[in-house]
Amino acid sequence: MHATPYRSAARLLAAAGLALAAMAGAQAATTLKLAHFAAESHPAHIAALQFKKNVEARTHGELLIELYPANQLGSPPDQLEQTSMGVIDMNLPTQGALDKYEKAFATVMTPYAFASYADAHRVLDGPFYDWVAPRLEKKGLVLLSTWEYGFRNVTNSRHPINTPADMQGLKLRTPPELQIIAALEAAGASTAQIAFPELVAALNQGVVDGQENPIGVIYHFKLYEVQKYLALTRHVYNSMTHVISRDSWQKLTPEQQAVLREESRSAGLLMRKLVAEQEAAEIAKIEAAGVAVTRPDIAKFRAVMQPAYDRVAEYAGRENMKTFLDMLSK
Repeated sequence: MHATPYRSAARLLAAAGLALAAMAGAQAATTLKLAHFAAESHPAHIAALQFKKNVEARTHGELLIELYPANQLGSPPDQLEQTSMGVIDMNLPTQGALDKYEKAFATVMTPYAFASYADAHRVLDGPFYDWVAPRLEKKGLVLLSTWEYGFRNVTNSRHPINTPADMQGLKLRTPPELQIIAALEAAGASTAQIAFPELVAALNQGVVDGQENPIGVIYHFKLYEVQKYLALTRHVYNSMTHVISRDSWQKLTPEQQAVLREESRSAGLLMRKLVAEQEAAEIAKIEAAGVAVTRPDIAKFRAVMQPAYDRVAEYAGRENMKTFLDMLSK
């Protein structure tokens, strides 16, 4: 039995309809770029991979996430600027980068503000989020959630650090973030601001004696291979903060926005878990590699921080600092 011309035409129309539907579905997919500065082996990227997988699955491919780790799309300040302009959709800056857009973020990195990770999470997930999210949105960035980065510690190539007196004469690299600069200078070191991609060369060439970063960064970027001493000074806490361009955000449906928020929080919790679980093991591996690790009395460092507190309060704004200290006290 042969198909009539009418049946053949109907089949062709049906096939064409399916093809058009497929094309429409493909066109309906929205791709969002997420750039960050962490290494691909770092918990931040592992959390970002979970975020990508879950968002794509829950939206049935309507939202696709492209990941760009390890500063592939520029330095951290450049990435954040591109996000604020809508060129990059999402970014994972620290508070030290965000405070260039909203000064309230500068308070988080006050030296020795938090006694523990749990203490920091309580403030940042609760009253701090409610305080800064509306302010940041006015600057073109939507705050999704706070992830993790960690307490920052000092490495150097000259001698062990046990007290602030041991910081005297050391020249340490820092990012261009006043809170970190103020903390190290209050402790007695001098500082130099060098871009992270140039850090290993600067350490190898003796341009600086050392640097400071969370343990995860020191480990995953192998900074311990060019340093002899690690001091667990824990002088500043900061975290990677998941933000999306306001322009990109407003193009999404309310349902898609809800998925992004939920999966951002879930990814942040994963990163926190991984950082907490890995930190002690990474310190042990650094020590096993021949680096001398010291655990200074934090109280001695906190006792010399008044000049740093004054500089941070001036930078962040006295009223902002008062609001933040009220959160800490509660």
